[in-house]
Amino acid sequence: MPISLYNSLTRRTEPFLPLVPGRVTMYVCGPTVYNYVHIGNARGPVVFDVLAKLLRRHYPQVVYARNITDVDDKINAAALEQGVGIEAITGKFSAAYREDMAKLGIAPPDVEPCATAHIGPIVAMIGRLIAGGHAYAAEGHVLFDVASYPDYGKLSGRDTEEMIAGARVEVAPYKKNPADFVLWKPSTPELPGWDSPWGRGRPGWHIECSAMAGKHLGETIDIHAGGNDLLFPHHENEIAQSTCAHGGKVFARWWLHNGMLTFDGRKMSKSLGNVLQLHELLKHHPAEALRLRLLSGHYRQPLDWSGAAIAQSVGTLDGWYRVLRDLADVDVDTARLPAPESIEAALCDDLNTPQALAELSVLADAARARGTPEAKAALLGGGALLGLLQQDPEAWFKQAGGAAVDAARVETLLEERRAARAARDFARADAIRAELTAMGVVIEDGAQGTRWSVAKA
Repeated sequence: MPISLYNSLTRRTEPFLPLVPGRVTMYVCGPTVYNYVHIGNARGPVVFDVLAKLLRRHYPQVVYARNITDVDDKINAAALEQGVGIEAITGKFSAAYREDMAKLGIAPPDVEPCATAHIGPIVAMIGRLIAGGHAYAAEGHVLFDVASYPDYGKLSGRDTEEMIAGARVEVAPYKKNPADFVLWKPSTPELPGWDSPWGRGRPGWHIECSAMAGKHLGETIDIHAGGNDLLFPHHENEIAQSTCAHGGKVFARWWLHNGMLTFDGRKMSKSLGNVLQLHELLKHHPAEALRLRLLSGHYRQPLDWSGAAIAQSVGTLDGWYRVLRDLADVDVDTARLPAPESIEAALCDDLNTPQALAELSVLADAARARGTPEAKAALLGGGALLGLLQQDPEAWFKQAGGAAVDAARVETLLEERRAARAARDFARADAIRAELTAMGVVIEDGAQGTRWSVAKA
């Protein structure tokens, strides 16, 4: 079935076809690695992980690039404050980012370019812009001349004056126009810098992504994605400089933007003190529940984050995993799971993950009612399309928050409880149950024996 995606550039949903038949190129803006990312930074990677999986099912070759910005003023400030080189900051937080993404079930991109490894292509692109009359050097800086690109503002749909008024644009005497943006800036001795025709300095943020996308994916790419907070100025600037550097070629054919997260109905911001680090959330909640929550709303819409919402996600997964646990003796070929048409159709419709999750619930109900290998396989296959239900059910129920409990200790206590009950020492049995409850362990006595699980939220 065909894939349709909403294109922010044309403001309509369009049937997707790659420029080169059978080969898809996709670039997603990655993190600036000066600290742990917040939960809002994980929405795009989760959503576009689902998209990458979808594209790989439909096309024989997908080249997915997600960059790391490892030179930036915030990184410089952190390095100076701690008295270390920027690589100490970026190395630590790049590794943490990869680890946290893996916990969320996000497959690594095919290409993960870092800005500091692409200074050569960045300098070359800036040189082409100057030669083409689209950039100029001034007081150690190189700036893009916005007036040289008539289509500036087409992505965001606003004129230049409106965009300047609504954004933090640096006013400087060396600029021809307040909207002109930095491609290269000088570095003082204590800051990282590289030699260039314009003096020792470092790249501006926007040029990094254009150079890396061009280097690894080509002058025209199929899909460029990121948060809608990047639409202006970052993506607007990428279009301008890439188009001009590549002789007027279209930079990205589809632009996809995910909506922002709110916290209990309010915008996440440092000033409100409600910014939640993903690294910390993963210590206290199951990663799969976080992933489910990030997929629960349509990616283009805002998504509210709350403790109640996470508890709801845990409860939903409990129900689905309970079905799989009850069907543990039903054999299926997990290497050849089906891709249920109802879920595939929802994802092909501009990544309609809320509809896909509703269809997954239908499959869970069917598996519960029928108990057949086909029904179980459909549930597992549907979960795989969304990156869900990939754990052993027993492992899910024995997981406390973001970590597993001491299963050996629990089993020892359960054995002691069984012995106490057999000896009719009910006081001891009740005391053990109380100890397990204090550990967050829930036990269920049934005809098949005693099962245990862990409260997660």
